[in-house]
Amino acid sequence: MDMLNYERRREKIEHYFDRTAADTWAKLTSDEPVSGIRQTVREGRDEMRATLMSWLPENLSGKRILDAGCGTGALSIEAAQRGAEVIAIDLSPNLIRLAKERVSEQIGSGSIEFIVGDMRQNALGNFDHIVAMDSLIHYDPVDGMQTLESMAESVTSSIIFTFAPRTALLAVMHGVGQCFPRSNRSPAIVPIAERKLQEEIGASARLKGWSLHRSARVNRGFYISQAQELVRQ
Repeated sequence: MDMLNYERRREKIEHYFDRTAADTWAKLTSDEPVSGIRQTVREGRDEMRATLMSWLPENLSGKRILDAGCGTGALSIEAAQRGAEVIAIDLSPNLIRLAKERVSEQIGSGSIEFIVGDMRQNALGNFDHIVAMDSLIHYDPVDGMQTLESMAESVTSSIIFTFAPRTALLAVMHGVGQCFPRSNRSPAIVPIAERKLQEEIGASARLKGWSLHRSARVNRGFYISQAQELVRQ
């Protein structure tokens, strides 16, 4: 997929999270009551965030973290509470605004800088760790790989990201979702087989010196996502 198609896809994702579903995501990521389906998504996201955070050092003092596709900032806040200097970036100005509103002054010795922009931009400096939770899943696997390769140039320790695993259940859920009214408002999730992703990473010249480490799948009702850890050797 060429850069033009990547930019078009990015615009659709930004429009969805910033306009179409801004209120939905604000509610989903709060403590407000939600429907049964959305409750499974909330629980799945909470479990995934806990998984990703468990793969980072408990003490992040002096560490610089990029939260790529930070959304409403829950992961950024947890990292800052461990002492990290967090750069939190997202395409959606509305989600960034909401994230800023939710940051408590009590985040310990850490800090968070929220930025509206593309997680691929290379003007953010170097990082000890990059975390990309459910931000690559909306892109074509080719673009996802190029994003990982771009990130690898600016991180010293690990990249922790999630992808949509190609499963029969996820395919059925995606197909059913397309039958409902207004389904075109939601950006499609693009699944990839775990083995295929591993092969692509292994074959990437730009990811030489990196190795696959921990992997974990979270399956909570309408939330299915898989975490993968890449570690610099």
